[in-house]
Amino acid sequence: MSGGGTSGRAREAAEVLGAVPVVTPATGVVGPAAGPRMLGLPVEGDVAAVSRALLDGEAVALCAEVTWPLPPVPVAGEGAYTLRLTDRLVEPRAGEAVLRPPSLVVGVGASKGVPVDELLALIEAALRDAGLSATSLAHLATGDAKAEEPGIVEAARRLGVPLVAHGSGELARVEVPHPSDAPLAAVGTPSVAEAAALVGGGELLVPKRKSERADGRPARATCAVVRRPATPGMSYRTPHGRTTTDPADTNTRTRTRTRTRTPMRAESEGSMHDLRHHGDAEVRDDGSALVDLAVNVRSGTPPAWLREHITKSVAGLAAYPDGRAARAAVAERHGLPVERVLLTAGAAEAFVLLARTLKVRRPVVVHPQFTEPEAALRDAGHTVDRVLLREEDGFRLDPDAVPEAADLVVIGNPTNPTSVLHPAADIARLARPGRTLVVDEAFLDAVPGEREALAGRTDVPGLVVLRSLTKTWGLAGLRIGYVLAGPETIELLTRAQPLWPVSTPALAAAEACVGPGALAEAAEAARRVAADRSRLLTGLEEFADRGVRAVEGARGPFVLFRLPHAAAVRERLRALGFAVRRGDTFPGLDQRWLRVAVRDRGTTDAFLEALGRALDGG
Repeated sequence: MSGGGTSGRAREAAEVLGAVPVVTPATGVVGPAAGPRMLGLPVEGDVAAVSRALLDGEAVALCAEVTWPLPPVPVAGEGAYTLRLTDRLVEPRAGEAVLRPPSLVVGVGASKGVPVDELLALIEAALRDAGLSATSLAHLATGDAKAEEPGIVEAARRLGVPLVAHGSGELARVEVPHPSDAPLAAVGTPSVAEAAALVGGGELLVPKRKSERADGRPARATCAVVRRPATPGMSYRTPHGRTTTDPADTNTRTRTRTRTRTPMRAESEGSMHDLRHHGDAEVRDDGSALVDLAVNVRSGTPPAWLREHITKSVAGLAAYPDGRAARAAVAERHGLPVERVLLTAGAAEAFVLLARTLKVRRPVVVHPQFTEPEAALRDAGHTVDRVLLREEDGFRLDPDAVPEAADLVVIGNPTNPTSVLHPAADIARLARPGRTLVVDEAFLDAVPGEREALAGRTDVPGLVVLRSLTKTWGLAGLRIGYVLAGPETIELLTRAQPLWPVSTPALAAAEACVGPGALAEAAEAARRVAADRSRLLTGLEEFADRGVRAVEGARGPFVLFRLPHAAAVRERLRALGFAVRRGDTFPGLDQRWLRVAVRDRGTTDAFLEALGRALDGG
């Protein structure tokens, strides 16, 4: 900082930025915050501009993609400058400083004599492919039996992080998605890499991954990456060298002192879940012969009358599709003018159109929910914030949890995968002038009476409702859905669509599925789903003494439940002939969760019997 009576301001800036005050001649140097650390964390990007803005009292927004302690710092909901707290690989924007919290733990396992270069190549590839920054690596973790392995010790040294070793008994108690007999026989635990990474809890971002050798011989190293939780008891080193530490953990031996930071909690959270994993992956290839409880398409569909109607439309394939009649039918079904309706190739296309056309600065997706909206936004170059609904609240929406600065909010209702039906009034509270509120109602026609629907409402500012015809009518392979929104939004999305985006058979299906007869059939189907869901939930309750807990208040055609050793149970269910949906690819959930589609009584009873056997171990 320049001189001339500015030492006080230097001390003030240092206090704000977590830096050591340095006074220099008037040369335009901003000060120590322009160096490699800010607020006690590694930093990159437009550090000088953000530091100056903080010092001058300008509005600086905090965009926290992970939860991590920070010192008190004056930030605003929005501003021309941004402090971005993330462990993801991102390119800092103009006016943005990226803070790197030590939030990642890499668990490693290795054969005796593993070369350090093989192990480092594995770790670097795992982080890079997951879009994670090595600067956020807190430590390597392994088992006691591998703590002296030269390749592992040297890898930690080169990465500049501690190596933390855990006893085999401690590792054996950690539930992992990919247990193996080999490490169990060798070191007494079914997992080293995943278990070591997960010892302190957290979110598994990269499951066990093996190294690759140029000569094609077996891998000699494995690794897994976890985002560890930030806890108030963490130790921190201040910029002035003062250190506080946690009490020693008697089960853990630390080879080098852990890096430390200084405390404030950021509120938003992000992760590297597999956003492109969907239920259909469970029934492809060798899963095609399984009973499908992974996909939420109503069984026994499409009905015969609809198949015949679609088949007749094939006679018109020589002509280009004309969507006017289908569009008018959808508009009539919801009591809207046609200018408020856009037909799409399924709801997935609508998410892509919205992501590519809306000019938004701070999109927020409410999770857990269908992951395609966030994937589409990220693909379009947006930085997405998440609001994670909590299990202890029944995964119910708290409108006040959504940041006021969000100019796009996406939520499902009923929400996939939780099956929670949010009150329409709570969702409507999210609307604001200047904000687009996207509500995915793909499963609302499976709710008796379509309670809590916002489709057809024109009094909610910025409302965009997405509907799908693929779930109730069994048309996932045909791709048909629609958007209900203000005429300006519909016009914007229409310009982004290619010509003739919906095929003639899909248009025929859309027109048929919104007619009076079809709506009556859908209503009856919704009542049957409710009865079948009740039987499924009752059956799951019988396993409560074995740790099975279903999300309460399910209203959709699927049920989410957690259970011990869910990954292993899922594999046993496959062996018994049933495909269920893993839950750990949904932000806000982890490997303890499974989702199952509601089916008829006979299928449900057979599944419950298989679940009992799977819980028994086979």
